[in-house]
Amino acid sequence: MIVTSTEVQNNFGKYLMLAAQEEIIITRNGMEIAKLTALKEPSTTGSEGRQGVAEKAIAYGDHQWKATYEEFLELTQDAEARYEYIDGEIYLLASPKTAHQTALTELFGIFYNWFEGKKGTTFVAPYDITLRRNPENINVVQPDLMVICDLEEKLDTNDYYQGVPTLLIEILSEGTRRKDLVTKLDLYLSCGVREYWLVNPLNKELTVYEFVDQNINKSATYRQPEVARSFIFDGLTVGLERVFKPVQ
Repeated sequence: MIVTSTEVQNNFGKYLMLAAQEEIIITRNGMEIAKLTALKEPSTTGSEGRQGVAEKAIAYGDHQWKATYEEFLELTQDAEARYEYIDGEIYLLASPKTAHQTALTELFGIFYNWFEGKKGTTFVAPYDITLRRNPENINVVQPDLMVICDLEEKLDTNDYYQGVPTLLIEILSEGTRRKDLVTKLDLYLSCGVREYWLVNPLNKELTVYEFVDQNINKSATYRQPEVARSFIFDGLTVGLERVFKPVQ
């Protein structure tokens, strides 16, 4: 099936479902610019042949597998779906599951209360963060949770933040493991993020990385029922029993 980028933007849910049956070729000004295909992988959580959905880069163009930043902006403008753009690849973000949202809710409550009255603002996704490895390498991500210590100074005239968050948190899921463990860790390390937390609800672990001069300076992995600690914010602790508490 061949459709225009405008049609896909306006009816993304429809074409996401159609992609399960056939490949969707997206065009702009009569030229093929992107391909939407279904990704089916065996689920690691079920034994009855159910299929899991992973976040995957959208194949862009017939021969060019990278999209420019301008093409990313055009493709995602006014789109209802959530996307990230990392090193020229566009990622469609999957809807999070209950364990992910439970951990995120608890973490946000802990961080929001701890930073109240301190220099640091806590946000949760969806909130675009633009990171640059260099002037030509522009990336747009939506971390699950972030701490921003220079919000007022780095807001542009359109009310978008243009700085580098001090601390970022990503909560792993079946479909985001490689991106969060490898791709985003490298991106955050390269762009000046000072601390990165990786939360794994699947095995109830939390790893904290401190970055210094684009290198991993320290790291620590905590397991339930231990208490995780920030390297850079003295006194900021998180009990894993609260983060991974059973759903009531």
